[in-house]
Amino acid sequence: MWQFDYPWVFLLLPVAWLAYRLLGHYQEGRSALRVPFFAAMSRAIGKQPGEVGASAGRAQLLLNLLVWCLLVAACARPVLVEKPIQREQPIRDMMLAIDISQSMEATDYTNANGENTDRLSAVKSVVRDFIAKRKDDRIGLIVFGTGAYPQAPLTLDHASLLLLLDGVGIGMAGPNTALGDAIGLTIKALKDTQEQEKVLILLTDGNDTSSAITPDHAAQLARANGIVVHAIGIGDPQATGDDKVDLATLQAIARTTGGQFFRADDRQALQQVYATLDRLTPHKVQTFSHQPKRDLFFWPLGAAAGLLLAGQLLAMVRARFMEARA
Repeated sequence: MWQFDYPWVFLLLPVAWLAYRLLGHYQEGRSALRVPFFAAMSRAIGKQPGEVGASAGRAQLLLNLLVWCLLVAACARPVLVEKPIQREQPIRDMMLAIDISQSMEATDYTNANGENTDRLSAVKSVVRDFIAKRKDDRIGLIVFGTGAYPQAPLTLDHASLLLLLDGVGIGMAGPNTALGDAIGLTIKALKDTQEQEKVLILLTDGNDTSSAITPDHAAQLARANGIVVHAIGIGDPQATGDDKVDLATLQAIARTTGGQFFRADDRQALQQVYATLDRLTPHKVQTFSHQPKRDLFFWPLGAAAGLLLAGQLLAMVRARFMEARA
């Protein structure tokens, strides 16, 4: 399908006719030889003065009008509208908030080889697998200890996200746990996004010790901003002291925001948690269509130039023919 992008330009079509009607004829003075027997000579050859010129003038007028129409059509920008191009774009933003406080150093998890490992190492292992499965989601990363810090903005560049995840270490953000601040930072990061689903996956032992905003208040703010928090309790619930796991706080956060609470006692339980999240937040994509346009203005422009050239060539041939007949 083709169309004109600027059809209003065709309003200029009458300008040529108005110029022809309202402007005076172009006249050029030339030197001439006056002879008294011109009339007799015209009768002898059977030609009347001005007859050839009038015919040529009408042809020139039609040529000029046609060229003008073609130039106006070129200025109206004719385009060929091609078939729409479909593309997919994720409509879900997901933040991962990972606790890297000193309590994540507790070795109450086992790795794939059955060896004891710290909580953060177990979390990293499963988070890597989770990110690899979310190719259509924009994922960001927040780490928190005594304070909460953005480690990676929302991005589809999951390779860079994994590199930043590998660079996270226990105690980098301080020894304490600012759980409420991590939720507050997530609200700020997702505040201006227009996606339909905003999800925070919170991985922590839930033992808040240094937040400027309480976890309960942060959860209420998250609900007001349309953010669903899925809370995952990390560590052994029987742990005490600095390694204590506060599951009640995490349950309250999930309940307030409309999310779900999961208890991950070991690495295998963590994998089951993410398998469940895959079902809770299925992939959703929005299809956009873009129709490319191919310019066609060079066709009427080229036709106008070709007509002008053909008109000049015909005029030259006619002049030579008249000279030869004379």
